[in-house]
Amino acid sequence: MNGLQAVSSWLEYFHHPRSSSLGLIVATYSLGCFAAVPFSPTVVDKIGRRYPILLGGVLSIVGGILQGSALNLVMFIVARFLLGFANVFCIVAASSLIGELSHPKERAVVSGLFNTAYSLGAVVAAGVTLGTFSMSSNWGWRIPSFLQIFPGLLQVSFIWFLPESPRWLISRGRGNEAYAILVKYHAEGDEKSEFVKAEYTQIEETLEAELKIAQMNREEILSTSGMRKRMIIASFLGLFIQGSGVGLVISFLSPILDSIGIHDNWTKNIVNLARSSWSLVNGTFIALIAPRYPRRRIFLAGTVSLFVVFAAWTIASAEYSSTHNKFSAHVVLALILLHSPAYNLAFTALTFTYLIELFPFHARARGIALYQWWLRGAGFFTEFVNPIGIDLAGWKWYIVYCVWNAFQVAFVYLMFPETSGRTLEELTFLYEDERQAFRHGGVETLRQHGEAETYGTMEDSSTRTVRPDE
Repeated sequence: MNGLQAVSSWLEYFHHPRSSSLGLIVATYSLGCFAAVPFSPTVVDKIGRRYPILLGGVLSIVGGILQGSALNLVMFIVARFLLGFANVFCIVAASSLIGELSHPKERAVVSGLFNTAYSLGAVVAAGVTLGTFSMSSNWGWRIPSFLQIFPGLLQVSFIWFLPESPRWLISRGRGNEAYAILVKYHAEGDEKSEFVKAEYTQIEETLEAELKIAQMNREEILSTSGMRKRMIIASFLGLFIQGSGVGLVISFLSPILDSIGIHDNWTKNIVNLARSSWSLVNGTFIALIAPRYPRRRIFLAGTVSLFVVFAAWTIASAEYSSTHNKFSAHVVLALILLHSPAYNLAFTALTFTYLIELFPFHARARGIALYQWWLRGAGFFTEFVNPIGIDLAGWKWYIVYCVWNAFQVAFVYLMFPETSGRTLEELTFLYEDERQAFRHGGVETLRQHGEAETYGTMEDSSTRTVRPDE
């Protein structure tokens, strides 16, 4: 939507939407996501991790066709709702699959790259609208809309080549299939691998223990201190992502640029493409580097950076509003670009890694869905009110984000537990007696073989597991 707002044919076809009308168009995507959340965890847990991705791919193809062929605003809004609805099934299932299928040592990096891939799509979208914005016909906005079909086609085509989650297979009594997958992807085909035997045993025994917990009703689960803490953290993590101001940058860049004197659509599209490309570059770099450090340290560094960037952004915008100084406008542009690495450090590199580590298997899909529920609910609200706030309050609207970003820093410091350096099975007991984690068969074998997930940290390098060949 960032690119389409700088496409003249789209603006003219839909009568130059602004304020609440623009907010409704943008926010409908999040409304579709919000509507899918109650169904996604049940579907993902019942039929596995792969088929919900297929379902989301099919629905996104239908949504792309509908948006590209929209005859009126209602049809366009319905298409965006459907695209959002499809998105949640893909995210909940794919993030669970990646976390449960990845090798313990690679899980954080792979999950970070999964989240960073959004920027790749943003670059493509920005590049397409840059190429079509000057078209006088409606194809200037219909071509970018139809191209939303392509990711869905990729999902539908290649999902058949992906293995199912070994943890889900074990939970369904299909242990032989799960073991074969672990052998192939975690031991290079060595069926006698001691690591795979230990990993399989640990997964099996932990799932057996979790099954007893899963049989409890919802009230009993929430009555435990550990699960309540997990739910609170997941909920606020969803709120933090929207409260970080990322929605302003990825959905309302055009009116922000208008507020600092940039009105030319060509320039707006160039800035959008540059911002998306920069986000992809720094996001990929951060996703590769961040897992080396403790999770809390990364979250704190990112949230503090967001607060500093937004405070400076607000001051520079206020200065431009009063003086129309071009230097202030250039500072705002620079801060928009600086917002990207701050946001990627705080919420792109480790969000899904952290959620996967935070929740045990039986609650993982529901935990990610809860995060999505708050993320999309907050997304709908902020996407609806952002253009109204920018239109009515100008730079003063940014003060709301400054206050919220300050709150994020305090919450992360007080509430976020450290999860790095342990396997998913050990993290099942994150809020319980840690000694229970080590009573599970196979954990010591994992540690003896140096294959439990560990990351060297500057804080305590003595805790790092040493591989036999080091």
